[in-house]
Amino acid sequence: MPSTSVRLRRGTVVAVLAGTLCAPLATGTEPASAPPAPAIGTPVATASGPDVRALSPDVTRRLDAAVGRVMREAHVPGVSVGVWTPGQRSYVRSFGVADKATGRRMAPGLYMRIGSETKTFTVTALLQLVDQGKVGLDDTIDRYVDGVPNGDRITLRQLAGMRSGLFNYSADDGFYRALTSDPRRSFTPRQLLGYAFRHPVMFRPGAKFYYSNTNLILLGLVVEKESGRRLGEYIERHILDPAGMTDTVFPQGAEFPTPHAQGYTDQTANGRVAETAGWNPSWGWAAGAMISTLHDLRIWAPTVATGVLPDGKRLISAATQRQRLVTPATSIPGTGYGLGVFDVQGWIGHNGSLPGYESLTIYFPATRTTVVVLLNTDIDHRGNEPGTLFGEAVTEILSPRHVFDLPAAPAAR
Repeated sequence: MPSTSVRLRRGTVVAVLAGTLCAPLATGTEPASAPPAPAIGTPVATASGPDVRALSPDVTRRLDAAVGRVMREAHVPGVSVGVWTPGQRSYVRSFGVADKATGRRMAPGLYMRIGSETKTFTVTALLQLVDQGKVGLDDTIDRYVDGVPNGDRITLRQLAGMRSGLFNYSADDGFYRALTSDPRRSFTPRQLLGYAFRHPVMFRPGAKFYYSNTNLILLGLVVEKESGRRLGEYIERHILDPAGMTDTVFPQGAEFPTPHAQGYTDQTANGRVAETAGWNPSWGWAAGAMISTLHDLRIWAPTVATGVLPDGKRLISAATQRQRLVTPATSIPGTGYGLGVFDVQGWIGHNGSLPGYESLTIYFPATRTTVVVLLNTDIDHRGNEPGTLFGEAVTEILSPRHVFDLPAAPAAR
């Protein structure tokens, strides 16, 4: 990303979905008890109309048609889409198939790999340690991890904000060959850093935005060192459990809860499409290894955007959350990046991509609207990731003044 994903190929970001439509699931009504909208981003109500349209029958039909169009054009096997605004009817739909071999239908309750949305959890863990006084955002990384190029100049804030200047290990040719030759192999965080550190520093820390998975591997090591726990264990105890996200997992290896969708990618050694459910996501670790569901990401969207848990308690202090939501501009018009979150035309959140799966979880503060998209392919369509195509198609209908239009860009992977 500028797509928020853990991609292997160099050069693109978010995209849309395609596939065969199946019978949509029933819609429901969202209770009005959601965290109050914080003063973040730019969206405000306008005199000419609402920023986010209500889910009328006409809007629902248009969403169905838009998702179907993207599926067909981008050849997406299956996708689930959820839209929720407090006090309004919700939109929860699954389209296409979860498994092309068996014809099993896509469903909202399936577990899916969420790629770079993992970054939002890792940075949240870091920010909790900031609140506890165990780390400081302006500490340099050499205080916690040895051997980092420019480590005495790169701060934790710059790592979380993608402004460190460190090379992205997943863009290293040797790493790509190692992974595609054996996608079930396990990588350690130090091995991943080794691929990055063989490259020179790209620019002075803080000079510009460059999306690098290396940054998150380093932050994951900081969380482990200062919390005394494995990263996945810390996230489960201090983030997932308090949020009630019982179907979100940080796997240690290739394990994948059932039922889950099969994934499809062309990021292979021979370029042929392969099934990826059994691939080991350890190479993404703190940057992209996690698994979740549509329901749990519905919880996470307002939580990460506001710092407030569903029960009204704070996950992150108000002062630290304000720092998280400072989203300096990137090279992409209308897009800023804060501490582990994007602000794309007023939508706060992150997307994710790794071989076979893509995801998008975003929140619009002015109306407290959440959009979640989960799909089972990462195969580009005309240079665009299918997850981004879905995000754009959905928000063009829901919020035409605030379209999630994160484009393909060389620094995104």
